Amino acid sequence: MSNISENAPATLGAGQATSPLRSLLRMRETGLILIILGLFVVMSFASPYFLTWANMRAMSMAFAVDGILVIGMTILLISGGIDLSVGSVTAFAMVIAGWLFLNGVDPWLASAVAILLCTAIGAFMGFFVTKVGLHHFIVSLAVMVIARGACLLFTGGRPIGLYALPPEFKFIGQGTVGPIPIVILIFVVFVLVFDFMLRKTTMFRKVFYTGSNEKAAAYSGIRTKKVIFLTTTLCSALCGVAGIIYMARFGSAQPTFGLGLELTIIAAAVIGGASLNGGSGSILGAILGVVLLSLVSSSLALLDVSVYWQDIIRGSILLSAVTIDHYLSKRRR
Repeated sequence: MSNISENAPATLGAGQATSPLRSLLRMRETGLILIILGLFVVMSFASPYFLTWANMRAMSMAFAVDGILVIGMTILLISGGIDLSVGSVTAFAMVIAGWLFLNGVDPWLASAVAILLCTAIGAFMGFFVTKVGLHHFIVSLAVMVIARGACLLFTGGRPIGLYALPPEFKFIGQGTVGPIPIVILIFVVFVLVFDFMLRKTTMFRKVFYTGSNEKAAAYSGIRTKKVIFLTTTLCSALCGVAGIIYMARFGSAQPTFGLGLELTIIAAAVIGGASLNGGSGSILGAILGVVLLSLVSSSLALLDVSVYWQDIIRGSILLSAVTIDHYLSKRRR
């Protein structure tokens, strides 16, 4: 594995203590933490409602579920892929589970079916990328439109009210353990599990190798097509999980839910250090990215900034993140 060995320090990120990229990621994560703390200080003076328990709870619950999506997107970006369908697939999970429940299916079984279908969507995309040879961008763009169309087809374009959901099911989206929302605990479990796997397991080390130099990884014996297929499938599966949590939280299924969500998720992952060129990224950085974007959104709302300006600001943040990623990628060549 001579080719990979030469590239490993620049790609493993989490595994090599002396890696320049690891040091760079640490600097970026430290910078993100400082920016987040700075925004907290500024907003605590700018709005009397910012540091209230209600606002902190709402903000943390929002970024917790988005954080599950960011985990899948980050791993996919590291492998060299991208998924534009995350918002539509998340809505698809909500709609399918809600539709099945209204037709007499147990909500837990309906949720399991919805997650499996989302996983199948990921496998479908993985097939077209690895077997047919299409680019992730085109395949996921097509699936984004297909999944959104399916949502509108099942619902007639109208939200599905799920007021009869049992309390034990709503608990996963609305319940608390002491003062801590159960959503936060679920999010923490996902972060710990996938951060450990990305750092320590052989399978996820191959994700870094594949994204850094797919040809070199393939010559070295890594089944790169399998890696890409699995990361694509995983991203959609996590969309299914997030969709079910959203459904339990809101007690409804919205066919238009998640419009533009893919931009937020990609921006959070890139802000956190995941490269659009593949081969680098970390779960911690991605989570800090989604926390930062959630903090910005909350701050803009509290400051009564126009919704139109909020879109402009979020788009500008995405463009800045991609520009920085492009600049750093050029420096690493």
